[in-house]
Amino acid sequence: MPGPIAKPNIRPNRGYGRWTPFWFLAPAVLTLFIIGIYPTLFAVVTSFRRYNIARPRDGFPFIGLENYTSVLTDSTFWASLFLTAKFYVTVLPIEVALGLMIALLLHKTGMGFLKSLARVTLVVPLATTYAVVGLIGRLIFNRDFGVANWFLDRVGIGALDWLGSQTGAFAAIVIMDIWQWTPFCALIFLAGLSMVPGEIEEAARLETSSKWAMLKHVQLPYLMPGLTALLILRSADVLKLFDMVFVMTRGGPGSATDLVSIYIQRVGFRVFDLGTASAQAILLLIITILISRLYIRVLYKEVN
Repeated sequence: MPGPIAKPNIRPNRGYGRWTPFWFLAPAVLTLFIIGIYPTLFAVVTSFRRYNIARPRDGFPFIGLENYTSVLTDSTFWASLFLTAKFYVTVLPIEVALGLMIALLLHKTGMGFLKSLARVTLVVPLATTYAVVGLIGRLIFNRDFGVANWFLDRVGIGALDWLGSQTGAFAAIVIMDIWQWTPFCALIFLAGLSMVPGEIEEAARLETSSKWAMLKHVQLPYLMPGLTALLILRSADVLKLFDMVFVMTRGGPGSATDLVSIYIQRVGFRVFDLGTASAQAILLLIITILISRLYIRVLYKEVN
């Protein structure tokens, strides 16, 4: 009759205690609080005060909804918001269409090395910071030695004053945003296409040779979650877009590229009216949340 099984002699790890998981999470939670949560709470509190840092002797009294009333009746704020919406509806369809085309090309079989090289190349614009993109844009669209005017001269159109005209400046920031974010759209769609089961695609190809039918009935359901996330991220990104536009045009000429983020920066850090600027920022946050909920309700569907 076998004897009792001896229990292994496991010594408790003295370095692991009840609070160990907390100490691992603490740096990330603290960083999130400092960078994200505290500034948001500060903006909410400031939006209900008269908070002009150029006149500290006046104090920072509580004024209720006065800042929000001032913002909602500010025609310049609405003009900047409308211009931002115009920028959004201009760049987003182009980025989605080009990204989908690139993803479909990379999803085809064959050309393994070229596809791998293309995937690596797509990361380059995403790794470029907004300020650097703005500097690149200033060089590309320079009136005297920019690459854009060099190309226009070669095709016989002639040089344009891109950053000196209202239409040209708006077109310049549109082109740079498309250059930076089309690869992101392509990578999102490529990830969605990789989720389509191979046997389903093969069966669909036997049924039809139409690429549009393949995209609509087979691939599109797997692309919708990624498309929803893409629209939410790009909506938030466009509403807070500042660095690239500020470096390229400073919101000019005139108000041609005066996006809402540029206007908020001017109110907060040139006029020093942080109360009004905070109210504007909170309204943008509310708009972003509403747009995100709309996209989720209308577009997002789980793939069965």
